[in-house]
Amino acid sequence: MLRSVKEIHGCTVVASDGDIGAVDEVYFDDVEWKIRYLVVETGNWLTERRVLISPHSVQHTERASNIHVNLTRQQVRDSPKVDTDKPVSRQHEIEYVNYYGYPRYWDGPDLMGLSSRPSFSLIEPARSLTSVAAQLSGAREAPPHDVHLRSTRAVAGYRIEAADGRIGEVSGFLFDDDAWAIRYLTFDTRKWWPGGKTVLLATQWIDDIDWTNSTISTTLTCDAIRHSPAYDDSVVLNRGDETMLHDYYRKNGYWIAAPKE
Repeated sequence: MLRSVKEIHGCTVVASDGDIGAVDEVYFDDVEWKIRYLVVETGNWLTERRVLISPHSVQHTERASNIHVNLTRQQVRDSPKVDTDKPVSRQHEIEYVNYYGYPRYWDGPDLMGLSSRPSFSLIEPARSLTSVAAQLSGAREAPPHDVHLRSTRAVAGYRIEAADGRIGEVSGFLFDDDAWAIRYLTFDTRKWWPGGKTVLLATQWIDDIDWTNSTISTTLTCDAIRHSPAYDDSVVLNRGDETMLHDYYRKNGYWIAAPKE
């Protein structure tokens, strides 16, 4: 099912033995557009600490309500600390995934999230920090920060540049809550022409992102976008709506397997 990232902001994350906290932010990688972490504000039970929760731990979500994870509060309490006000370093990610026993999405068979679903039926128990330290020995040359990890909050408001001019700005994100992949950006065009509307831009149709100048470029034209189907965030986007949108632009859907070579 496609859901808005805004919808899970404020959702309560529920462990097997109690609430962990509320979702405050979402981190995704800008190569595969996969959601990698939920940033959760824990509140008073953990001295108002913010922690990272991976979709690997998610068992199921309740629409506009709770996100259930197969973790305990003690596991979260003992998890590696991170300063979410700064870029998340690769070294911290290595420490984090080793602690929980998750695969590394940036290398090996799980490179950039190529597996069909990020969650597992079985999760290894959290490992000791001693074993984590031992495994960090092979990551000394990792870059200090993962430049591909982005916050949806920071990208909201980025300008959309069509092939022939500016057309809108990012207003939201729609993600697949099975694969935890961002499928569409929603963007508002009302500042750019009278009678403008909110429309969708599939992440497959993004051609370039200028992170310095906060601009997202596409080869779609302003006229094509202007006449594209409008997006109504009060209605759940179904596969029929997606098919109509892709047919309008004469694009293949992400759900259609690429032909084998």
